[in-house]
Amino acid sequence: MQKSLITTPIYYVNDIPHIGHAYTTLIADTLKKYYTLQGEEVFFLTGTDEHGQKIEQSARLRNQSPKAYADSISAIFKNQWDFFNLDYDSFIRTTDSEHQKCVQNAFEIMFEKGDIYKGAYSGYYCVSCESYCAISKTDNTNDKVLCPDCLRETVLLEEESYFFRLSAYEKPLLEFYAKNPEAILPVYRKNEVTSFIDQGLLDLSITRTSFEWGIPLPKKMNDPKHVVYVWLDALLNYASALGYLNDLDNKMAHFACARHIVGKDILRFHAIYWPAFLMSLNLPLFKQLCVHGWWTIEGVKMSKSLGNVLDAQKLAMEYGIEELRYFLLREVPFGQDGDFSKKALIGRINANLNNDLGNLLNRLLGMAKKYFNHSLKSTKITAYYSKELEKAHQILDNANSFVPKMQLHKALEELFNVYDFLNKLIAKEEPWVLHKNNESEKLEALLSLIANALLQSSFLLYAFMPKSATKLASAFNTEITPHNYERFFKAKKLQDMILQDTEPLFSKMEKIEKTEKAGEAPPEKNEKEEKDTKEKKDAKEKAPLKQENYISIEDFKKVEIKVGLIKEAQRIEKSNKLLRLKVDLGENRLRQIISGIALDYEPESLVGQMVCVVANLKPAKLMGEMSEGMILAVRDSDNLALISPTREKIVGSLIS
Repeated sequence: MQKSLITTPIYYVNDIPHIGHAYTTLIADTLKKYYTLQGEEVFFLTGTDEHGQKIEQSARLRNQSPKAYADSISAIFKNQWDFFNLDYDSFIRTTDSEHQKCVQNAFEIMFEKGDIYKGAYSGYYCVSCESYCAISKTDNTNDKVLCPDCLRETVLLEEESYFFRLSAYEKPLLEFYAKNPEAILPVYRKNEVTSFIDQGLLDLSITRTSFEWGIPLPKKMNDPKHVVYVWLDALLNYASALGYLNDLDNKMAHFACARHIVGKDILRFHAIYWPAFLMSLNLPLFKQLCVHGWWTIEGVKMSKSLGNVLDAQKLAMEYGIEELRYFLLREVPFGQDGDFSKKALIGRINANLNNDLGNLLNRLLGMAKKYFNHSLKSTKITAYYSKELEKAHQILDNANSFVPKMQLHKALEELFNVYDFLNKLIAKEEPWVLHKNNESEKLEALLSLIANALLQSSFLLYAFMPKSATKLASAFNTEITPHNYERFFKAKKLQDMILQDTEPLFSKMEKIEKTEKAGEAPPEKNEKEEKDTKEKKDAKEKAPLKQENYISIEDFKKVEIKVGLIKEAQRIEKSNKLLRLKVDLGENRLRQIISGIALDYEPESLVGQMVCVVANLKPAKLMGEMSEGMILAVRDSDNLALISPTREKIVGSLIS
């Protein structure tokens, strides 16, 4: 049996968990469930990072010891993951004694190998990021040196330090990424990493003397004033939790197939420092480093000062754990930044979960009970609906193929295309008419097709929404197990069924007019204010709109806007703004379109994306390249975003 490791970062205990932490951990839990159903023995690791100057300072502000402070915050993280019913195998803390033993033993090995040496360091240090700043930005008003990552003030440190010879691993790192082009996903993140390495790597300071809250050096080093710096300490958790160089049960067999889930802000540490440490220790390098983006809240970056930091647990209590899982994993392409709004969450719940899936199951159960007393035979499915069965299987297999590529949003999109297809099939075949016309054999084949497709879909849905998928499978008297996954999802075995009534999978949510900021109550209005507001609103709605440059409907009809699918995307030499796109519009060849979106999109992230194209724009040359259309996009004060259909549509379809 294949053994594998799935990890989140260990979360820093300087603050309580927010929606970004939950997103990372839900992704890891999804992959654990997905690969477990495929027969892998998966070890899911999460935990908390509890050392460093920032923790020491936070504890002092609260009149606590660093350990007492770390205990309290770590417990909040663990309790939240338990609330979400996450299937982690180990919750590691860097204050655990066995982790300390691993770090000290690893330090000795690297020192004896010559990869660690003693020196002195002088530079601007960011307490918030726990790292030295190679490049600094200066506030000209106050003449302060700011961290280029978080823009907080740095401090000038000069201290004795032990260094790791990171510079010695430039070539081995580049060779590793050349041989493993998909070691980092999305792939364009790998290009960022290799570009950084190409600029040259400096040796890395890995100890501190300016604070005490950390793991001391091994006693044999006889240098008690040093503590191990947070990144060597923190990154080794991925091995220490598996019994590496300590007395825990040895589970290092999982380590050879490691998938790390991290946010883009810690890409460099995981893609450069971590594999270099592993090479020094002669340990296998990770299989995949999966890098996701950040979440904004209704277009605004999360911030304590703005009061918009979202607690995922509170959201789940209001809208449901399964519903929140679905939204976070579906709403944004993996690797890109996503925006959270309650309006969008409610829209997904009502349209996708309640209407597309929940109502489909309810309709099937109702018709199976009414027409066949819950019992359906599958023997005639292929006689009446062989093409439809093949189509459903094709969509399911396509959905399944996106998960190993970390295109989780595409997997869910395709999965729900199955439900859309089955709903449309009901509308087309009109089972009530089949019953009225006494076509019971064909009616049973139709309902059995839908039942089997729903059962098969539950095995992929399980990774994303385990409770809902389990309830869905139970309607067909089936359990979600690796054995049944092989039987029903992979082998697509058709099953005679006795359906079982079940409670509705989801409940419809009431729409909200406006999402209030987190923690902010809407102001109350008295009767007169409400009346005045209503009168003003009515007057405004009745007033004619002021608009210049009106066009007629005939003018608009001259514009052909079509759905296109980007097949290729490349940068254009000597231009930092233009990309060369090859777009499928359902014609006999791909169209070349030159688009000025290179500052907002990496070429690799565009392949496979559906776009809206002005198809009858007169061809023109840009930078010597012929452009045969225009991609529609929208730009606000923050950035640019392509305009795409909300559901997958046939390429070449005319937008009207």
